[in-house]
Amino acid sequence: MFMSSSKTIGRLTAKAALLALCGLSGGCSAIDRLAAIGEQPKLASIDDPSTKPGYKPVQMPMPTPQPATYNPNSLWRTGSRAFFKDQRAAQVGDVLTITVNINDQANWANETQRSRTDAQASNITGFLGSSLLTGTALPGPLFSDTGSLATDGKGTITRQEALQTNIAAVVMQVLPNGNLVVEGKQEIRVNYELRELIVAGIVRPEDIASDNTIDSSKIAEARIAMGGRGNITDIQQPRYGNQVMDVLLPF
Repeated sequence: MFMSSSKTIGRLTAKAALLALCGLSGGCSAIDRLAAIGEQPKLASIDDPSTKPGYKPVQMPMPTPQPATYNPNSLWRTGSRAFFKDQRAAQVGDVLTITVNINDQANWANETQRSRTDAQASNITGFLGSSLLTGTALPGPLFSDTGSLATDGKGTITRQEALQTNIAAVVMQVLPNGNLVVEGKQEIRVNYELRELIVAGIVRPEDIASDNTIDSSKIAEARIAMGGRGNITDIQQPRYGNQVMDVLLPF
């Protein structure tokens, strides 16, 4: 009994600590929001992502390096698309344009049906001398049961997403096999709403067009995120109390 009470007290203490932590975090955020009343969302500063805490260079399995071959009588540079110099991004710090063209549409419709019917009868009309006591047999079987079960489940999902834009990205790293790790960020502020677009991934130099552009469909390990912050986003978000109750309530 004592151990059960101790466990209950421990659980209540943990929940109280969790609520206090949520309250503190919500309080700090509320203070920041109060201080920003009447102010426009601030744009992030331009800096080197590799200097931020937690930054880790991309590491991928690499093939065996192959030596470059040159034609002795050729005036063209190996891998170049221009006579004098290749204008495409190739080194850390170079800039290329990513064409984000996402137009996804998917429809799913599933239906599952299940039915089951059972009927059992023992054909026993007498038990423990019941026919002797009454003089007649029972009017029906002593043991019998019937049952039926029917289930019909349906589900439909319709999804449609469209995003078309261009964003300039910077080569952050050159992998040993020549592939480029690129990342681009874009912030647009309209009145009191700030929209953010982030595109990152790994591209092959061969996939970069002669005008130094590449389609987002050719980016490996692509990470594309579009969001925002400001008055409109704040109004659309549920309050902190609602978010806490959604996590803690079991029903």
